[in-house]
Amino acid sequence: MANNLVSASLEALIQHMDYYPDKPYAFNFLLTSRLFLQPYDLMTRVCHLCLEQGSGNELLDQIRLYEGAKKLVQLMTEWTEAFPHDFSDERMMSSLRDITHHVAGVDEYSLRDIQQATDRLVKRKSTLIQYEEEFAVLNSILAEHPASPESEERSGILSMCDDPIIFAQQLTHIEIDRMSLIGPEEFTQSFTVKNPQCQGSNLEAYVRWFNRLSSLVATEICMPTKKKHRDRVVKFFINVAQQCLDIGNFNSLMAIIVGMNMNCISKLKKTWNKDNTHRFKTLENLMDQSYNFKNYRTALHEMSNTADSTQEKIVIPFFCLLMKDIFILDESCASRLPNGHINLEKLEDITKPISQFLLWRQAICPFHKDETILQFLITMPIITEDDPLSHQSSIIQDAHSILFCSATEEDSFIHLNALGMRL
Repeated sequence: MANNLVSASLEALIQHMDYYPDKPYAFNFLLTSRLFLQPYDLMTRVCHLCLEQGSGNELLDQIRLYEGAKKLVQLMTEWTEAFPHDFSDERMMSSLRDITHHVAGVDEYSLRDIQQATDRLVKRKSTLIQYEEEFAVLNSILAEHPASPESEERSGILSMCDDPIIFAQQLTHIEIDRMSLIGPEEFTQSFTVKNPQCQGSNLEAYVRWFNRLSSLVATEICMPTKKKHRDRVVKFFINVAQQCLDIGNFNSLMAIIVGMNMNCISKLKKTWNKDNTHRFKTLENLMDQSYNFKNYRTALHEMSNTADSTQEKIVIPFFCLLMKDIFILDESCASRLPNGHINLEKLEDITKPISQFLLWRQAICPFHKDETILQFLITMPIITEDDPLSHQSSIIQDAHSILFCSATEEDSFIHLNALGMRL
């Protein structure tokens, strides 16, 4: 993590922050330190190190205060930019205001920098709060008006959009929007089920979106009463899945595959004509779990290296598998070594996939937004476990039963299930 260190005491790592090390170390430690102490406790200890005086020499104290203020502002700029969720804690905001007050009398340039960082933080927090409020309103509307999936008022998906390209583009808008709101710290916080910040997180909401899309696919295929109509819907979703692959949207691709693999769909033998079966198997093989999803990982790697810039390339990973990978990294070895030191190699291994996710999260979706389709995807009723349609109740099932996980891999899903998330 820092200068090829393998391990160090927590106190030594915190003290290293006093020197404001290279940016990767700062990010890695800010991300993984929460496995050992809360962000507010880390902030308090770092502030004390940077701003402490007491040498007895007034000139030396002034120099140290000046240098400490500059390093602290650099660190706070990095912290507020990378981990805005941490500052939902009012104690963190209070400390940030205290730092600004200290810096005001020390260095005008550092004061400007921390004020700009605070302004950006406030805007980011406002965006997050607005999203959470909109999400709460949406859930409230759905709870008050639980229209039945079999309602006569429900129009089939093809009457609303019969173009798989446009539909895949709208799925990509939702994926990128939801990815952009996930903070890197949510991954490490999710390692501890008891952590209240795990509940209702953007990370959990994203996994629920995957489950919703899978169920929506199955619902739409089950709704038509005539075989020829079901055949058209199956063909449509296969085309949408192919378009998602072409875009680089692996999460929607896998959600569609999971939805079309549900018992109620796979039993519709007459709906699966030879052409549909062949094309679907091709996509299914790409996302096959054999050899730890080797085909998917190869395609993901190739897709990640095809665009000229980070913002131009769209790479949306199969998110539940990404979570599983990070969770297994956490479970596979101890965070502390027998001597009590922090295992830095493990923390760096955890940080790598999260840092890659943050690069993918920067993508700008170039497609036109179709509000009608987006509304359909987010609000259209789907069949749930409580739905009275017994012949279709199997639509909702754990995705890990579809992924055919081994016993060892299955254990890694226990944590996600404890959070109320299906994989």
